[in-house]
Amino acid sequence: MGEVDNEFRYPLFMAYLDLCELPSCFDGTWSWSARRPALAWWRRSDYLGDPDVPLDQAVRELVRERTGIKLDGPIRLLTHLRYFGKSFNPVSFYYCFSGGDGDGDEGEQVVAVVADVTNTPWGERHSYVMRVDRATDHGTVSLMRARLHKQLHVSPLMGMNHTYDWRLTEPSEQLFVNIESSGADGKSVFDATLSLHRRELTPSALRRALLRYPFLTARILARIYTHALRLRLRGAKYFPHPGKAGVQT
Repeated sequence: MGEVDNEFRYPLFMAYLDLCELPSCFDGTWSWSARRPALAWWRRSDYLGDPDVPLDQAVRELVRERTGIKLDGPIRLLTHLRYFGKSFNPVSFYYCFSGGDGDGDEGEQVVAVVADVTNTPWGERHSYVMRVDRATDHGTVSLMRARLHKQLHVSPLMGMNHTYDWRLTEPSEQLFVNIESSGADGKSVFDATLSLHRRELTPSALRRALLRYPFLTARILARIYTHALRLRLRGAKYFPHPGKAGVQT
């Protein structure tokens, strides 16, 4: 992380959900639910905004407040659910589409992306809202880009004086997200890439996902802490939380 070189990768899956299809989209399988506790549980209070406000409405209001865009199409969420009781989402992505022509995905285009970032162990969150004025075509994919200043203290091994460069593709059969963090000197400090292949949301596919990736959120959290400890032991600099850097007695 800047001072100490390190690289790691691991397999995972994420749920890609149309907010208008919740909670019924999981009704066909007992192990997944958006209505009750289950092995895989979508719970409203794990996501941005007031838990008493429908998530679809909360995202639309946030995008309108930050960008002035009045969303008239679907909002689709890329996220980790609460698996075996454990919720952990470093970042959830809300892809906000234009209305299109009303015939499935045809004519729909992403007009805004919300990246809702959380930190551990402080339990805070910040939503980065990216207005998509025009996606650049790169072969068979449309690439969306944004450059935003860091607003949330995420890791004690990285300071706040950073800028994020976001590169995202419009969701299709493949989905790609790249986040590069640069310091005040413009040098890259951190680079993370997410590459996913789309699979149909069927009861059998959902069961296979839980069998192949058991306790996924707990495992991701453990890996993050393990890698952070290794970096710290190798000499990575410690940056205290800017709002909790001191104590009074």
